[in-house]
Amino acid sequence: MTDTIDTTDTVRRYYDILQAGADAFDEDRLRPLLAPDLDFEGPIAGRRTGAEPFITGVSGFVHTARRIEFIHQLYVGDRAAVLYDAELPGGTVRFAEFFQLAAGRIQSLRLMYDPAEFRSRGGQ
Repeated sequence: MTDTIDTTDTVRRYYDILQAGADAFDEDRLRPLLAPDLDFEGPIAGRRTGAEPFITGVSGFVHTARRIEFIHQLYVGDRAAVLYDAELPGGTVRFAEFFQLAAGRIQSLRLMYDPAEFRSRGGQ
């Protein structure tokens, strides 16, 4: 089991990278936070395995999102849940992400949001 402190640090570093914006997005900083066989599930991408496809997908989000405002964050052992609003070109969309870590890396990530709202507000 991963310590809650390690989980908190890893997830916060993940969001630091996402919040840096398109000009500062650094795949090389993100990659060590993700398990190579990351299990990802989201409303548009469906279920995918692997850090590299995830990095490609999250890059589109980073290039679209102007700001992230955290609403709730919960860290317990090797799990975390984060609720936030992302400001997109056409307005704000609410997201929820559920993480499970293993060996200090994000092993699984479940992302929930309204895909129609995301696309209508300029999300990619």
